[in-house]
Amino acid sequence: MRVGFTVTKKIGGAVVRNRMKRRFRALAREIMPQKGIPGSDHVMIGRARGIERDFSLLRSEFVTALEGVRK
Repeated sequence: MRVGFTVTKKIGGAVVRNRMKRRFRALAREIMPQKGIPGSDHVMIGRARGIERDFSLLRSEFVTALEGVRK
């Protein structure tokens, strides 16, 4: 199972983009072993409000998205 991250310059400068990627990495480490799809590639795309979003809300949305893909 592989995970990729993409955060464009539209989101902000390098500091903001790197912060978003760190949040994605933390989510992937925590959730992917249980909820990820084995043998698949996963790509997480950073959006404008993702950096402002509460981490617990981001986590629950990520879990919901992974469960939706499984169906």
